Amino acid sequence: MPELRKDPIIDRWVIISTERGKRPSDIPSPEINTQKSFCPFCNKNEGKTPPEILAFRPQNSSANSPGWTLRVVPNKFPALTVEGEIERVGEGMFDKMSGSGAHEVIIESPDHGVALEELPVKNLEDSFWAFQKRMVDLQKDDRFRYILVFKNHGEAAGATLEHTHSQLIALPIVPEFVNEELAASRRHYEYKERCIYCDVIAQEIGDERRIVHQNEKFIAICPYAPRFPFETWILPKYHSARFESNGANDFPLLAELTKDILLRMRKALNSPPYNFVLHTAPARIDADPYYHWHIEIMPKMTKVAGFEQGTGFYINHTSPELAAETLRKISL
Repeated sequence: MPELRKDPIIDRWVIISTERGKRPSDIPSPEINTQKSFCPFCNKNEGKTPPEILAFRPQNSSANSPGWTLRVVPNKFPALTVEGEIERVGEGMFDKMSGSGAHEVIIESPDHGVALEELPVKNLEDSFWAFQKRMVDLQKDDRFRYILVFKNHGEAAGATLEHTHSQLIALPIVPEFVNEELAASRRHYEYKERCIYCDVIAQEIGDERRIVHQNEKFIAICPYAPRFPFETWILPKYHSARFESNGANDFPLLAELTKDILLRMRKALNSPPYNFVLHTAPARIDADPYYHWHIEIMPKMTKVAGFEQGTGFYINHTSPELAAETLRKISL
């Protein structure tokens, strides 16, 4: 029997309709094309990208040369450009503003054809350090209100280059979806004087059915009302509104759990394409008491079509309880 479930954070409804899907082991997943052509992100091709903003170089090699383990470079085809002041213009009832921002690429390894989950845990940890360093630096610019970090893995998830990389975009506005999360979190806090994400974590630990894996500081769950099959969230067990406020005691454990979850998805779902999105508090809003940063990983197992576009609902053919159980049982 299908169920309608409401996300407790932003009141978004989803339809869990297991009759529309197959068992997880039967879900097809598109294969990743590993055919290599020229790749600007590969080792020895440093001159084919814009000059690096940040790089980790264990051997202290020169900038924009080989010898790196991680590089951050400006996106060659940016969605927003860092130059210029923000200009807001009204045209009658319509509003527009200049496309000022920043668009950067975090190249997580010099090796082509290696997926993020195949890299050593230290590479994932370094990626989180790079996210933090770039977020802290960009937040010094008063033009930027929100910094989004995300990863598209696989063509079906929006990746245009196979070489493993993440992206960072600094925006001059706070996205409406983020505002919805903030408003819902604030309402819960004003009513109960508790963080709603902390309450979700406590309930999931007590329930256990939707927990995939956890360690001392972080927990991975399939949320109660997931939009997509096998959607998984990674949250700190401690309250923290801002990803960039974490560091040396946190990133190693976060890297371990993230690698664990991606490997479980890889084995359970036949290396699916996925989107990885970091949710954190905006730069210039005091959300510390009520917001809770987290990572959402969404395998691309279904397509968003007319029903979703017309209603804002999502149809998910795999219950989060079954998804969590399937991922838990994977032997790594």
